[in-house]
Formats: sequence, C-alpha cells, structure tokens
Amino acid sequence: MITEYDIIVVGGGHAGCEAAAAAANLGSRTLLVTMDMTKFAQMSCNPAVGGVAKGQIVREIDALGGYMGIITDRSTIQFRMLNRSKGPAMWSPRAQCDKARFSSLWRHTLENIPNLYLWQDSVVGLLTDQQEGKTVVCGVRTRMGVEFRARAVILTNGTFLNGLMHIGRCHAEGGRAGDAASLGLTEELKKLGFEAGRMKTGTPARIDARTVNFEVLEPQYGDESPCKFSFSDETEPAKNQLPCYLVYTSKEVHDILRTGFEDSPLFNGTIQGIGPRYCPSIEDKLRTFAEKDSHQLFLEPEGRDTNEYYLNGFSSSLPWQVQIEALHKIHGLENAHIYRSGYAIEYDYFPPTQLKHTLETKLVDNLYFAGQINGTTGYEEAGAQGLMAGINAHLKLKDKNPFILRRDEAYIGVLIDDLVTKGVDEPYRMFTSRAEYRILLRQDNADLRLTPISYKIGLATEKRYAIYKQKKSAVESLINFVRTQSITPAEIQDYLKTVNSAPLTQGKKLYDLLLRNGITFKGLSDAVSRLKTFIEENNISEEVIEEAEIQIKYKGYIEREKYVADKLLRLENIAIPANFDFNSMQSLTIEARQKLSRIHPSTIGQASRIPGVSPADVNVLLIYFGR
Repeated sequence: MITEYDIIVVGGGHAGCEAAAAAANLGSRTLLVTMDMTKFAQMSCNPAVGGVAKGQIVREIDALGGYMGIITDRSTIQFRMLNRSKGPAMWSPRAQCDKARFSSLWRHTLENIPNLYLWQDSVVGLLTDQQEGKTVVCGVRTRMGVEFRARAVILTNGTFLNGLMHIGRCHAEGGRAGDAASLGLTEELKKLGFEAGRMKTGTPARIDARTVNFEVLEPQYGDESPCKFSFSDETEPAKNQLPCYLVYTSKEVHDILRTGFEDSPLFNGTIQGIGPRYCPSIEDKLRTFAEKDSHQLFLEPEGRDTNEYYLNGFSSSLPWQVQIEALHKIHGLENAHIYRSGYAIEYDYFPPTQLKHTLETKLVDNLYFAGQINGTTGYEEAGAQGLMAGINAHLKLKDKNPFILRRDEAYIGVLIDDLVTKGVDEPYRMFTSRAEYRILLRQDNADLRLTPISYKIGLATEKRYAIYKQKKSAVESLINFVRTQSITPAEIQDYLKTVNSAPLTQGKKLYDLLLRNGITFKGLSDAVSRLKTFIEENNISEEVIEEAEIQIKYKGYIEREKYVADKLLRLENIAIPANFDFNSMQSLTIEARQKLSRIHPSTIGQASRIPGVSPADVNVLLIYFGR
C-alpha cells in the first residue's frame, strides 16, 4: 500500500472533496482521509446549495473547474433564481437537492479521479519536521496508528474538532448526529503555536412527511423555466421539481418554546461557542424579536426517495420534549412525527488571520486550512476554500506562483481576503453586501471572469475552455449585431406601446433601444424579424442572450466599477516584506502597529482593509515604501 503522497486532505466534507479533487486533477498524488466514506460532502444541515451570494460562489467554483455546481445540477429537486426583481448583481441561484444523491454522486466522482486515493480513518496528529529553521508538515497520524507521509497537508475538519452536541441539558461528543468527534488534533495544533476558539451552529428537527397535513400548507414551487449552476454541457436544468411549503409559528408556539429557556444550553451558560448571527436558532429569534408573534418557516424535502423533510428556520437546542410540543402547535404539523430532534453543536476553529491568502498557515509550512476550521459557515464557503487550498498546495509543490483571486475578480477573493485580513468574531457567511464590486461579480459572468484564469493553471479542461470561448464569441457577436442594426419608427412602434416606452421620432440602433427600461431581447426579437433570424441561425442560447442584455443595459455601471477597482489595484501591487517590523514605525498609531504586527499583510492594499488601520496609517506606509 502507498503511504507517501504529494498532498493529504483531512476531512471528506465540502471543503475536503473540492480540495482533493482539485489537487488530484492538477496532477498531485493525493490522499483523502475521511471518517466515513458513505458521507462525502454530507449535507449536515439544510439540503440546499446556493442562495444570496452563495449561489455566486458555486458558479465561481464551477467556472474554476470544481464539482459543486455539476453535482448540484445532477441532484436538484427544485431550482429558484432569487432576487429576480432586483438588478442582475443581486440575482442568486439556489437549488434544493436530493441529499442522499448529492453525497453518492460526490463519492462516485472522487472514486474515478486519477491520482486520488481514499482512506477511512480519523486523523489525530500531524507529522512535522524542522527545515532551515521552519516547521514544515510532512504527514499525518491516524487513530488506527497509520502514518501517511506527504509534502503538504490540507485540514478540512468541519464541525468535528472536539465536537460537542447539545439538546437541552443533555450533551454528547460528536461531529454531527450519528458521527463521532475528532479528538486530539486541536491539542497538537495548539502545541505548534496555533490559537484556537470555539464556535456553535445548530440544526432543526427532521419530520416524517407521512404525518404532515400538506393540504393546509402553502406550496412554494420552483421556477417555471429553471436554470442550472454549471456552465458545462454535462448537466441539464431540473425536471419534475418538488415543492417546498411555507409554515408559520404562532404566539402559542412561542409560549411553549419559552418554557424550555431555563434548560436551553444557549441561555444557561452551557454553550460557550459563538453562533451564526444570520442563521439563528428559533429560541434566539424569540429573544431578539420578542415583539413578533409569528415567524415564517420553510418545510423542505430532503430527497425524491425519502419521507424526510427539513424545517428551515426552526433550528433549536431546546429539550426534545419542548421542541415536539411546539411543533405540534404549528398549523399542518399537529400530528407530525419527527425522525430526530434539533440540536446545537460546538466545535473548535482556528482564527483565519493565522493564514496567508493561499490558505497556507503562517506558522507551519505546507499546512493549509479550509472550511469551518477557519470560522466560516455554509457548504459553499467551505467548497470555495477547499478548491483554493487544493490548487495552491499543488502549485507550491511545483514551485509555481500562488493562485490568489482579488476582491474585484471573485466572491471567492472577497471571502478569503475577509478571513485572513479581518478575521472572524462569529461564523462567517457570505453576502452580496460584503463585495464592493458586486456589479462585476455577477453569477451570470463567473465563467467569463474565471475560466480563462483556471485554464492557464491547468484546472479548467480544454472542453471547458472551448465552451467559454464559444459563449464569449456569441455574446460579442450578438452585441455587435444590435450595434449595427437600425430600426425605423414604423417597425417598432407597436412593440414600444406594449411596454409603455416612448415612441421613436427617427431611426435608432437596436443597441440604443435596449438601453431603455422594459425593452428586452425577447421583446425585440419578437418584434424585429431580422434579430430573431440572427438568433435562430446562429443558435444563440438563452444564457448568451441574458449575458448580452446585462452587458448592454449595465455598461455604464460596469465600466465605472472597473475604473474604481483599477484605481485601487495600485495599492495591491505595493508589496510589504514578509518579516517587516511595524513596531519600528513610530508614525503609525499604536493600534495600527498592533494590528499590522498580528496580521502581517503582504500588500498595502491588504493593510488598508485591516480594522483599526486608518487612512492616515496607510499614507504613512505609502510614504515609507517610496510611493
């Protein structure tokens, strides 16, 4: 048996799967160690992928050559494009998935990637060496006593590090319901000098659909013409979508829940970890929004071949008896049987300011952290980090330049820069508001932004690159066509009336018409036969038409944002030496010296985003470095 590898990935969650796949596809001999090979990329909480900003991340993962988008498409049971009523920068794809199929598809994918090997076990320690005065990782040690050697190690331990589950006053060790905790690794990392903390997350009860009165519930259907996540031609939009259902709590439900507050580990001091502000438990909601008598919940199917439903919005660690009694007062759930109660889980994480932008640790060479070990929450954020860690571990072993995405290039760039520059004081979740260049970072253009970059490093395949070039060419061709085609008032007046648009007094280019509110490619092609003929003869897809329309309508905003991004890019190009002594710069404020010494930013751009570093401090750095 092989016991030496280029890269070892620890953990088979969303981060670990993407990391291992990326490293192996790039050519590194990779070993993925996981505690349970039947649960790759397990959806431990909500059986869904995407959502606001998260959907953009999944499309970026796909554009780079990762697998989350493809596997989501193949397991989708409902698809919705969120925020369609807003501008395209806010559009966010979301898919309800078949939980079991999602995991089994990941296993099938991993088992068929060349250079990738699997091992079922728990990693309890790291093997390290001293090289040129630096600590370097050189392998892992498992609970079964096996030592695997490697030139790089990626830790993606999720919620398993010293995981502790809570239901009321009862608690038990575990990484999630039915799975053991990972013990020993945190202590080893602390010995190496790493700072650790505790975080908390939770999940709701799972309900048996046979005991739900769906007839009284409000169904929520997927899009009539669903899109998909992957830009590849390997997947298709979902068919035969399943509905979700809206349900509501009431004052009676709240009163029952409050009877368990005394025994709540959240409120009696049992739980010390910090929970996610944007995904609170139901008891948190009752405390925070005490004036509200009702909260909206979503009853979501976990798959096509199961009766298990997920009650989104009802995460709880209250005593199980209280949870059930409250559930039975919800309209439609009066006779609901649950498969398991909700619970909270505490786990160890490591503040991500201890990482470089490549996700390599600053303390130990060739050791990478990705996923919830960095204080994030969400499958999408984890998958993105895993992908980037896998890429960068491979590139470093090949003595190639690191792969770092800027904030104006990808949501993934925003995510990682936020983590390593600002750190976290609660589980980090991505939002569109975190991205200052969100008009550039739309879900529709992730392939145009990222596939050529990924192709250069060897991850995006020739086929992917060809699809990208074809789309780019088709978009440019369509835009050029409407730029050159004029329309007379007589040809277009009837259509303009239907959309309440001002009539033409003279001829106009189709391009200029598209700049008007309410004018769409679809409407124009129905009204102007030569446009329709051009689209049909060139087999131009809906995806290309949508992309061209966005580029035309938002051209001014896009160019302005590019200008601002390019202007600020100069700060990213001014490097700061790795071991620079900020304490020697008395012109900096004390707070700035402390923060800069702790983070050790690699550029002045990064330094400018550290909380506590003022514009005046940035000017001092600019003067010092001769700019």
